[in-house]
Amino acid sequence: MTDRLTLQDPRVQYPRPPFPRQPQPVPGLATQMDPKPDHGEKSYRGSGKLTGRKALVTGGDSGIGRAAAIAFAREGADVAIVYLPGEESDAKEVVALIEADGRKAVALPGDVTDEAFCRQLVANAVEGLGGLDVLVINAGRQQNREDISKVTSEDFDKTLKTNLYALHWIAQAAMPHLKAGASIITTASIQAYEPSAILLDYATTKAGIVAYTKALAKQTIEKGIRANVVAPGPFWTALQSSGGQPPEAVMKFGEESVYGRPGQPVEIAPVYVLLASQEASFISGEVYGVTGGAGIA
Repeated sequence: MTDRLTLQDPRVQYPRPPFPRQPQPVPGLATQMDPKPDHGEKSYRGSGKLTGRKALVTGGDSGIGRAAAIAFAREGADVAIVYLPGEESDAKEVVALIEADGRKAVALPGDVTDEAFCRQLVANAVEGLGGLDVLVINAGRQQNREDISKVTSEDFDKTLKTNLYALHWIAQAAMPHLKAGASIITTASIQAYEPSAILLDYATTKAGIVAYTKALAKQTIEKGIRANVVAPGPFWTALQSSGGQPPEAVMKFGEESVYGRPGQPVEIAPVYVLLASQEASFISGEVYGVTGGAGIA
């Protein structure tokens, strides 16, 4: 944990590679990572930007989704998080952190590749929270494959269902519950613009998320609802150590950025807070790159 209010050199503000070798089985747990990611557990301080809001975050157990969920709670929102049952231990930590800030937490375990679950999770979130104002569709699947011949139909299908189909199912189910002033935020990636050779299916879905969200924003603004995309670069999350990158690449993950390190999830959380808040009232259909200096086209 670092003091985020003190002026400091961002290049050395957080750990730099090399990191220990640390392969994990899918879906991966933040608690098993070395060094531990900073999701804002101790470092994020809120200022009431989301007081009274009701937010749903998919993939809220770890990584960027966890950081967004923690930040939302610190800013005054009640939060529902969606996660795979195998991530229960991470999810329990997030629920405890939300409740420690005096906010309501709703835990929604399940698999977003299941259409029925996607539609039901929205209904359960609305019931548990008493409404819905902020929708963060963030859950993702990333599994590296060294060559096109290794990307099976099962791989392609599961990645598209996790990253794109679920986005559509959840957004479609949520729309009747969202009122003017609500915000939809999706998570794409720099991979939408600079795809890696080993991430064919993942990069394809991330480009699709950008296009889908931009199109959706044109519809939703007619109802007073904003929709935007966040496009991260290299962030230190369990997605990488559980097959998102080869184990050797995880050991030097982020060293190619101009910072010489990966981003920590807490460093992107303020962008989700901004886009969820009324301060972003004139922001819709935009893509916010948080890439550690790489930029997006």
